[in-house]
Amino acid sequence: MEANRKPITGNCNMAGLKPAMLDLPYPPIQVRCRNQGYADLLSFDYCGAVSELSAITQYINNENRLCQENCHLARTILEIAIAEMMHLQKLGELIQLLGGEVDFNAKRPDGKQTMWTPACLALSQNAKKMLCADIEAEKEAIAQYRAHICKISDEYVNAVLRRIIRDEEYHIILLQALLEELSA
Repeated sequence: MEANRKPITGNCNMAGLKPAMLDLPYPPIQVRCRNQGYADLLSFDYCGAVSELSAITQYINNENRLCQENCHLARTILEIAIAEMMHLQKLGELIQLLGGEVDFNAKRPDGKQTMWTPACLALSQNAKKMLCADIEAEKEAIAQYRAHICKISDEYVNAVLRRIIRDEEYHIILLQALLEELSA
């Protein structure tokens, strides 16, 4: 009897997705000189509790849980995740140029390291709560990037961070629009 059953398939086509990013160029990925302290700061943006790695993982998890019930919402969340992947790549490249290592450890000034863990994520089964958590995470990321810009005296690194902030602000607009759609 099992052989006669039709397979269960997904109904959300993800073909043609593009990263949810502003249509603005990114500055060149370059640094003035090697600086381990700056690399360590960027390690928090790369893989700290508030980081691109956390954002990607949270968005992918949300998309996986939403794709059967709300394809439009799931597609937009996946497009944001793709943009976060591009941010992660740029940060990794900057960390390497600054003389740091990309190893999923956020490096504190006291020399201690904190390895990324899924405990950094805010997971919910409710779509509205997911979007609210995503908006809050974007706001926290922007605040962290701004704090790091104040500590980094490398105009090349800061230009990239400022450009990433622009995408994060755009993500908040997209997520707020999705939240309004769900509330309507």
